[in-house]
Amino acid sequence: MKNKNRLFFVIIMIFPFITISAKNTKYNSYKGLIMAGYQGWFNAPDDGAGRGWYHYSGPKGRFEPGCCTIDMWPDVREYEKVYKTKFVFDDGTPAYTFSSHDPSTVDTHFRWMKEYGLNGVFMQRFVNEVKGKSGKMHFNKVLDSAVSSARKYDRAICIMYDLSGMKKADVDFVLSDLDELDSTYKFKKRKKVPTYLFHNKKPLVAVWGVGFPGRSYDVEDAAKLVEGIQKRGYSVMLGTPARWLPKEGKKPSADQLKLLDLIKKCDIVMPWFVGWYNDKVYLNMQPIIAEHLDWCNKNGVDYAPLAFPGFSWKNMYGPNTTQIPRNKGDFFWAQLSGAISMGAEMLYIAMFDEIDEGTAIFKCATRVPESFVPIEEGLQSDHYLWLVGEAGKMLRKEIPLSISQPVRK
Repeated sequence: MKNKNRLFFVIIMIFPFITISAKNTKYNSYKGLIMAGYQGWFNAPDDGAGRGWYHYSGPKGRFEPGCCTIDMWPDVREYEKVYKTKFVFDDGTPAYTFSSHDPSTVDTHFRWMKEYGLNGVFMQRFVNEVKGKSGKMHFNKVLDSAVSSARKYDRAICIMYDLSGMKKADVDFVLSDLDELDSTYKFKKRKKVPTYLFHNKKPLVAVWGVGFPGRSYDVEDAAKLVEGIQKRGYSVMLGTPARWLPKEGKKPSADQLKLLDLIKKCDIVMPWFVGWYNDKVYLNMQPIIAEHLDWCNKNGVDYAPLAFPGFSWKNMYGPNTTQIPRNKGDFFWAQLSGAISMGAEMLYIAMFDEIDEGTAIFKCATRVPESFVPIEEGLQSDHYLWLVGEAGKMLRKEIPLSISQPVRK
């Protein structure tokens, strides 16, 4: 009788852990998923990171009327911790914002992903940021928070290295950084991070920013990086310019041939479409996407087309810079449905939390301080998250393909 009671007690004690472990989805492929980029780079002076109003502020670290870099204002009603700013609403009440440094912020974001059906995110690691002590500490903390919340809400997570600002000599640094992360999280074993995204039977790492002009590194440097990642047992997604495929009938340059050769060695290619078109010219891009898909099918490379809801950086660079209106979701939906209709098996959303460039799909305010871009009149703050969820159903063929934006009930 005592042995039976002891066995019952052991079962009761371990049952909660069995339940938690069992609920985690094994994300064995990017196919069938909608993933977004996650910047995680916003700081506030009192968040403990010592980075001030990082990615909020304008010159000299000031974040105040007439001096900021964000164009959209977050809807902060569900955040556990918020920070008072010098901005005010039209009735004089102060405006608050969030810090990515707070685990509670990351947890709120991953809860939204779960609630609206976004499968997960690529965690950005900006090479020029994680090279510094402050940047590395911040992004490591954000990643650690994301690992916890991804497990909690059963969301996929994947490392993405953004090479912006990288030097030729930084290839070894990036590989050493990946080694550190692998030592901490052991991605291949899937115990600490059971929802880490795999593709082609290996954990996936994204490398963004290959083939763009004016960089301090070239395709050959990127190829060394990709080779090093693959030797460590990872599959690779390569982030390239929108027009990575040479025009038909035109002889490709030597650099284009090198890029094509590198893409063939990778598992997935993801072209960067942000800012390349608006709603009036998007249809002109569809034949290019179709060419991309055809080339990838012939060369055994998977293809992740990108969709973005709109674009704005007037507070960062001035009112005469590129502005791409959202048109109440019609522009976003045209890209989502267009990619799926052409046979896309996976989608990349730019971005989850990018309020600098006005591409954020997370909950943004409908009522904003002066000089900011509100979510359009008549829409709820979560409208773009909702559209992503509907597109996911369409991608998985749970609902019929619809070229027109669905009507929210």
